[in-house]
Amino acid sequence: MMNDKANQGSGWISSLDIINKTGISRATLNNYIKMNLLPRPTVKKPEETDVRARMLGYFPESVIDLILQIKEMKNNGLSMDAISERLRQPEGVRSEEQPVYGIKTSGDENASRASLPEDDLFTSAAKSPRETLKVTISNIPCPAYLLNNNFEIDWVNPEAEKTLFRKDFHAMKEPAERNIFSLLLRNRGEKEKIKDTLTDFHLRFVKEKIGKSDLDRLYEGMTSHEKELLGAKYDAVESPRCRAINKIPLNLSDSVGNRLSDCVYYMVFREGTLFIHALEANYTEEIANLLSSRTSVINDLLRQRMPTLAAFCVLVADLQNSVRICAELPPEEYFELINQIWACVEGTFKRYYGTYGKHTGDGLLYYFLKERDNQYMMNAISCALEIRENIKKLNMDWKMRKGWFNDLCLNIGINEGQEYFGAIPSSPNIEFTALGDTVNYAGRLSDFARFGAIWTTKNLINKLSVEDRAGIRYGIRHRDHDREILIENSFGRVMDMILPENQSSNKFMDIATLAITEIVEKR
Repeated sequence: MMNDKANQGSGWISSLDIINKTGISRATLNNYIKMNLLPRPTVKKPEETDVRARMLGYFPESVIDLILQIKEMKNNGLSMDAISERLRQPEGVRSEEQPVYGIKTSGDENASRASLPEDDLFTSAAKSPRETLKVTISNIPCPAYLLNNNFEIDWVNPEAEKTLFRKDFHAMKEPAERNIFSLLLRNRGEKEKIKDTLTDFHLRFVKEKIGKSDLDRLYEGMTSHEKELLGAKYDAVESPRCRAINKIPLNLSDSVGNRLSDCVYYMVFREGTLFIHALEANYTEEIANLLSSRTSVINDLLRQRMPTLAAFCVLVADLQNSVRICAELPPEEYFELINQIWACVEGTFKRYYGTYGKHTGDGLLYYFLKERDNQYMMNAISCALEIRENIKKLNMDWKMRKGWFNDLCLNIGINEGQEYFGAIPSSPNIEFTALGDTVNYAGRLSDFARFGAIWTTKNLINKLSVEDRAGIRYGIRHRDHDREILIENSFGRVMDMILPENQSSNKFMDIATLAITEIVEKR
């Protein structure tokens, strides 16, 4: 901790004068205070009569020289960590990876600012030019990209396309084409040094997820030479210690010696990892402020994520007789019921990694994306079975409460396919959607289901492993006089299960020949 009295000198200077004389921004000044590079100010009424702020922070005059010294060290290429070590008393051995100073991941955009009064620094008319640039996902002034959990680039900014990869990623329709290791290990003659450095860097994140023997799972078509090269690099790197926000030194220069970055900020989300390559002297405070708003960052990334051809399961659930229930209940009770249904299912969808999707009807639609463990189909089935049990309990509660004969049932349809998958902005939320018939068929199966049944396609069942298939009971129910018999491990066409006189039969014409089965329970 700095000693305020030892640095006061013969006079005091306001924060407004510091900014005007040194050219630093308000955010930079606040960060220097939080990093203990500058003493905390004395806050009092401004001595200047032409200042509109009610309160200003005052510092010892000696901070001017200190700030100029910091700027000089930054211009000479020193990182803020190195500058801190020179200007502060040692605080023990430091790790190569440093958490971003002053960052709180609460989602509050102002969480990284020093705890000073709102008008302690300057009026809006006196802001420096640097502060006029508010860094967002859309205008990050340095290379940045989002890697999904398969190490494929889901979002990339123009700076990264131009300086790091020299590729037009938006022209790549297949996710596998955007696998970062496939891109870096092939066409080795071009920018080989940068590619080696980036390969080593990203392998650190591979090492915390998969073992060396599974490196050939990183991308399809890996040659024995590429696997051998990755194996040698794998042994030489260490896994990063992942916090919410991190910074790792990484020096990159182009073929003519121009520095591209000397550090990488990265932030880990469920959907993947965001990487921002930066120069310490340029916009580091602005990038830190951007990353302090975690929820805003991931929402912006998901809005701009490139559409990809993805394998997924889709689950559609509709409340049976919802129109009649709405008519029978007072408005406040109907909304209470809907909120309780949502509370019953929301946690289950999250537990099985469901992603909320856009649905044209009044039901629920969730996607289960294929991940490395290939459990996305069983996740959808397990989710549906758990939801059905939760709704049964809610149904009993409302029967006791209302004394009615209505049954609360969520009729569920599940389908599997491969379609283009992307996000549709829907302020203030993000809705994901998939193009093609996969979702339409799931919706039709939900319409076909009655009394809380779960229907899926023969195609999905056939794609399950033998072990997973043996773990569920499924089949077609048949009537034998006054008995109902479940013929297990069987399928039926929709057209064969609808009576011709059924008024809704025309509704299922588009899936009439689809082979389907009912999922009954887990064994």
